[in-house]
Order: sequence, then structure tokens, then C-alpha cells
Amino acid sequence: MRVHVGSDHAGFELKNHLVEVLTADGHDVVDHGPTVLDPEDDYPVFCIPAAVATAAESDSLGIVIGGSGNGEQIAANKVTGVRAVLAYDTDTAKLGRLHNNANVISVGARMHTVDEATELIKLFLATAFSGEPRHQRRIDQLAAYEETGQVPKAG
Repeated sequence: MRVHVGSDHAGFELKNHLVEVLTADGHDVVDHGPTVLDPEDDYPVFCIPAAVATAAESDSLGIVIGGSGNGEQIAANKVTGVRAVLAYDTDTAKLGRLHNNANVISVGARMHTVDEATELIKLFLATAFSGEPRHQRRIDQLAAYEETGQVPKAG
């Protein structure tokens, strides 16, 4: 699977670790940066390109990493076609894929050990969307809103 990865300075070391681990696991990892540690860098510069590339390739998934993961998730969700989830435990990592068909995971490097973060990301990548009609209906409603700007009607 192709996996697009982007981070900021706070996620730099975890990103580099994940690029190595996921490549060793057989994934085609595309590193959207940063390539050097700069304590003053800005997450949108790296996380938005990772999200854009993920949205452009329907079979790919994305990973964005920062200190908390919050800003990175927000940045990724600004990209049309992205459904980014902030995973903070195994349930949120798994359910993001299973119920929401999320295509980007955001993780806070300062919130988890490297092993914990790696586990969350591997679980996310290994989980498939359930395809249940109720979940697909909701995803379709979100996609329609992105396209039209119209809030879906209840019922």
C-alpha cells in the first residue's frame, strides 16, 4: 500500500521511524517532509501535501504527525476528499477506518511512546472499512456537503 507521511518538527523523529518501519513492512512510503529538523517549521507545509496526495490516490492512506496531532488533523481535513482522524488509542485508530473510512490518521508524537504510536498506525493501516450501509450513507453525506456546501436533510 502507498502511504503518504508528513509531520512538523515535533513529529520529525517519529515520522522518520515510521518511514523505516513501514517500508520494511512492505509499504510504499512517500515522505512529504520535513527532511531536516527545524524547530520553527509549520505543520501545514508538510501535512497538507501528504493529505493532497492521499486524496488523489484512492488506494493510498496518509499519516500526519505533530506534537498533539490536533493541528495536523485540522490541516489534513481542509483537503477535499480527506477524512482524517486523531487516533489516541487503539479504538479510535480502528474505528476511524472501520466506521468512517478515514484515509488519514493523525497522531501526537508527544502523546505516545514510539511503540504506542507505531501500534496505532499499524492498526489503522491494517483495518478495512466495514462497508456497512449506515456508515457509507454518512460518508456520502459528508462528500455531498464538500461538493455542494449544502447540509444534508435529516431522515
